[in-house]
Amino acid sequence: MPWAYYADIEQEFTGFYSYQNQYGKPGKFLVFIAVLVFVFMLLHKVWARRTNLFLAALAVGYAIKSFVLFTSCYNAYCPQKKAGIYMMLIATLWMMLAAVFPHLKLDNKTKTST
Repeated sequence: MPWAYYADIEQEFTGFYSYQNQYGKPGKFLVFIAVLVFVFMLLHKVWARRTNLFLAALAVGYAIKSFVLFTSCYNAYCPQKKAGIYMMLIATLWMMLAAVFPHLKLDNKTKTST
């Protein structure tokens, strides 16, 4: 999905394409992080939950940076924001919420001292 439309060069940018690679390819990094977050969600270990929280926070920060980069005005021209940029931002926030509130079953094994 396109993230932004730049009418001055008549091109749509996505997370995987920008004119002469000026904005890089943030989609590759976000997909990589999303796959890692999904894998760590499937693991039922405490270290995986903590790592997942860190990775999700990293993804949110990178998504905000990409949103600002792709939608910022330059030379008195503002690009048109497309649905893809909003979906990318909402998806990373959703990942963060899933990492903050994991479904974690706790064992009630407590030692009683007498």
